[in-house]
Amino acid sequence: MSEFTHLDDQGRVRMVDVSEKEASLRTAVAEATVRMQPETFRRIRGQTVSKGNVLETARIAGVLAAKKTAELIPMCHPLRLTHVQIDFLPDEPAHAIGIRAEVRAFDRTGVEMEALTAAAVAGLTIYDMCKALDRAMEITDLRLLEKSGGKSGTFRRRP
Repeated sequence: MSEFTHLDDQGRVRMVDVSEKEASLRTAVAEATVRMQPETFRRIRGQTVSKGNVLETARIAGVLAAKKTAELIPMCHPLRLTHVQIDFLPDEPAHAIGIRAEVRAFDRTGVEMEALTAAAVAGLTIYDMCKALDRAMEITDLRLLEKSGGKSGTFRRRP
């Protein structure tokens, strides 16, 4: 029935069996953007938000989210992550904070979902810490930039 590996012959959902796959180095990079009012951007950059250091809290949240992805996304496998890095790319003219999440593991399946989850939760954390200042913030452009490893090889988003 299915070209989708998460469905069995009767169309029922299942976790893909990766037990026969070889472990290899898997990497993924994802990004998201949080757009905000100029004053919110200024307060984040100046570390004057009353809840504390917004970007460092978001960094920790992103790392934790990558580690917990299998608990949030039903068909994701628990992975042995070897590296999670969250970077922030402030864009002053746009009053936006870019988020870049990089994840690595030596495992049997890819880490794309972990990178995407890390970027999303880092963005949500920025929103949560600043919502009293700016409820109109937008979390946008969540997407996979690149991945490597495994049978499907390398993917790089074109600019």
